[in-house]
Amino acid sequence: MRRVHVTVTGEVQGVGYRYTMRIVAREAGVAGWVRNRRDGSVEAEIEGSATQVDEVLAWMAEGPPGARVESAAVAEITARGEPGFDVLPTR
Repeated sequence: MRRVHVTVTGEVQGVGYRYTMRIVAREAGVAGWVRNRRDGSVEAEIEGSATQVDEVLAWMAEGPPGARVESAAVAEITARGEPGFDVLPTR
């Protein structure tokens, strides 16, 4: 299992990024969460097989229509084995 922490910057709030990502993540079969940050970025943790995680990371680099992703910083973290994928409150 692979788990990553991702911070995405650009025009990624107010364009449906988190809710579209939840659909993408659930379809890919990954666990984790996504939330807006007060600085205008989007933060997420994704856990699954390497292939599943890579699929979601590829989507995150583009985002939904209307988004303009400038960067996606990815850090490997320890897998937790938690189920489900949720949208969390802004932090």
